Amino acid sequence: MRSLLLFVFAISLMPVHAQELYFKVTVNADQIQTTDRAVFKDMERAFATFLNTRKWSTDSYKSYEKINCALFINISKMPSIGNFVANAQITAARPVYNSNYESVLLNFADREWEFEYIESLPLEYNDNSYITNLTSMLAFYAYTVLAADYDSFSELGGNAFVQKALLVVNNAQSSNKAGWAALGNPRNRYALVENLNNPQMVEIRKNSYRYHRLALDTFEKNPDQSREIILDVLKNIKKVWTINPNAIAVISFFDAKSAELVNIFSEGNLNVRREAYDILTTLDPKRNIYQKIIPN
Repeated sequence: MRSLLLFVFAISLMPVHAQELYFKVTVNADQIQTTDRAVFKDMERAFATFLNTRKWSTDSYKSYEKINCALFINISKMPSIGNFVANAQITAARPVYNSNYESVLLNFADREWEFEYIESLPLEYNDNSYITNLTSMLAFYAYTVLAADYDSFSELGGNAFVQKALLVVNNAQSSNKAGWAALGNPRNRYALVENLNNPQMVEIRKNSYRYHRLALDTFEKNPDQSREIILDVLKNIKKVWTINPNAIAVISFFDAKSAELVNIFSEGNLNVRREAYDILTTLDPKRNIYQKIIPN
């Protein structure tokens, strides 16, 4: 299904088979004092190779179907040789039909990246067991990106990948590493996958399909109707927010979509814009950019 829908986005129709992800990996180690700077470039190459050449699904992809992603790792400490403490930003986007625009699907800040890395050693991973914290974190985000992407093309289409991400989290429980704990940071990896798998939060995932496939992909043809659909999406997200206003799934939605929502509702029917503005400033009050939706 996803392959068929993406066909309309293709620029090139060359039947070249490829893996699912195209991750650009950037490692910033400016805070680390070491004479061996080459290890950080080696990290970029190794992490990108792990994410981009591994087969994460059973579907066949062509080169133009790859999901554009970015992983930015900011290393803050190196307690010992080969051990690193960092934070990471993970983003992913999907194309919007009949445009050159890509919509951000995921924009997640992970502040609990602790890993071991020795230059040139292979990165080993198995879905059924925990081997290293590094490869578990990379696999978790590969599956999370795929879940977000598939959800945007069909309702709950990413279920299989949510379960894969959940398996990664469960396997990592015995590691006692930061980011995996059920009672840890409410914005950690465990919290994210718990929200994705929580029936009370399922409306966010269901409405991803409505937002992207039924609204954004038809926006060029009927922008007013698309705005009405997205307004209804916001109303459904408000229902989830009412249950748990601190849910990371809600926060992540606005981290990914805030700027886009401003662009969408800066034009069109004034009553729709006002209603959208009221919901956005209620659910995401810390951002000032929504002021652009309603003229002074």
